[in-house]
Amino acid sequence: MKKTYINKIIFACLFLMVLSSCKKALDINPVDTIEQQNALRTSKDVEGALVGAYSDLGSRNFFGGRPFLITDFLANTNAIEWFGTYEELTQAINKSLLKTNTFVDNVWAAGYTAINDANNVIAAIDKVDAAKKSRVEGEAKFIRGAAYFELVRLFGKAYNDGSPTTNPGVPIVLTPTTVVSESSYLSRSTVAAVYTQAIADLTDAEAKLPATNGFFATKSAAAGMLARLYLQMGNFSAAGAAANRVIASGNYHLTAAYIDAFPKMPESGKPAKPGENTTEDVFAMQVTTLTGFNGFNEFYGSSTFGGRGDAVISQDWIDATYSTADDRKNAFYDDDDMFTAKFGNQYGNVPVIRLAEMYLIRAECNARLAPAAPIGGQTPLQDLAVVRSRAGLTTTTATLANILAERKLELAFEGFSLHDAKRTQTNIGSIPWNSTVLVFPIPQREIDANKNLVQNAGYQ
Repeated sequence: MKKTYINKIIFACLFLMVLSSCKKALDINPVDTIEQQNALRTSKDVEGALVGAYSDLGSRNFFGGRPFLITDFLANTNAIEWFGTYEELTQAINKSLLKTNTFVDNVWAAGYTAINDANNVIAAIDKVDAAKKSRVEGEAKFIRGAAYFELVRLFGKAYNDGSPTTNPGVPIVLTPTTVVSESSYLSRSTVAAVYTQAIADLTDAEAKLPATNGFFATKSAAAGMLARLYLQMGNFSAAGAAANRVIASGNYHLTAAYIDAFPKMPESGKPAKPGENTTEDVFAMQVTTLTGFNGFNEFYGSSTFGGRGDAVISQDWIDATYSTADDRKNAFYDDDDMFTAKFGNQYGNVPVIRLAEMYLIRAECNARLAPAAPIGGQTPLQDLAVVRSRAGLTTTTATLANILAERKLELAFEGFSLHDAKRTQTNIGSIPWNSTVLVFPIPQREIDANKNLVQNAGYQ
């Protein structure tokens, strides 16, 4: 772990202790480390730390949008026209990330900050009131498991690229980091080990979480993340079963119109208002005018609607990709250039898991497995028809190729394209799907601080 990252953790712990302590500020002695039992002493303290963990998970540098944006850029061939001045994102567009890329650095730091937050909660779980204990632990493990899954597929090779049991992933940290010392510097665990840890966390989270939990993680949120993880692994029976659990819960429904699945754009000239979750949001990061802004909007949104207007969507790509009858063709807006309307609200929530994705996962898994009795009792054609009918389209066949093509139409610009290319072994233009340029470098500042970390191939 880098020293700058640890310092941030120490500062966060200090801030939390000041907020939660019953002492007056002047009575608090200055310290350079925080003991767990002093920082989180009551159930209220731990519950407050859990809210902080959600906040860090939803940072614009993590589930708030930027990692998804960077992977979209890496997977782009002709859909996104980049006019930005950020050299770090230009590197992503050009498939030439550097090990000193600050955007990549921030993704690593944000992911491990969320993990450390979750570790603090889990370590203090005995302080939580009995009636809340299972839920709080489940939420913390959802955060940790989801963060590890995201980090390993960004900073490690794809699960199907070589041997996951020997390919380096990311360090696994399961206890709070409170003191900086060389003994705390960890090596990279294997890709398989990180996936195993994420599965363990998300499985336990699904068992402990309630079916409904406001806009916080639920049983279905954990199942949805497991479905995505298992799909990335190529474990289609487990992925289909997990997706089916989300669908079968009956707690989520596709919105009537496709664009309604995303935060409503403000009227031109009027301030943006925070967007609420939609009926198909299995899990979404909450954004308010006080906590920050939608990280997708920062670059995908036009300047009229709070963004920088740097990432323009090619009209030629839109016309070539969506048929005239496809309602998803209307999920773009013209503000001198074309932009995706999915992220036209700078304070709109960031959809992380949508119900439509679960239908497509179940359809794909049933198409690949062709079981005698389809998972969930629905054929791939039936699941594909659910998604396509919402877009105003009919469905006649549900081949694997058609289902994968539907994912591109339905999930465009939501951060899926690179990971789908890797798991289906689809090249990015002339770049092989398993090229080292499509894997994030381990930040150089992390390697400088931790001699046990090794760099990814191609970034020596």
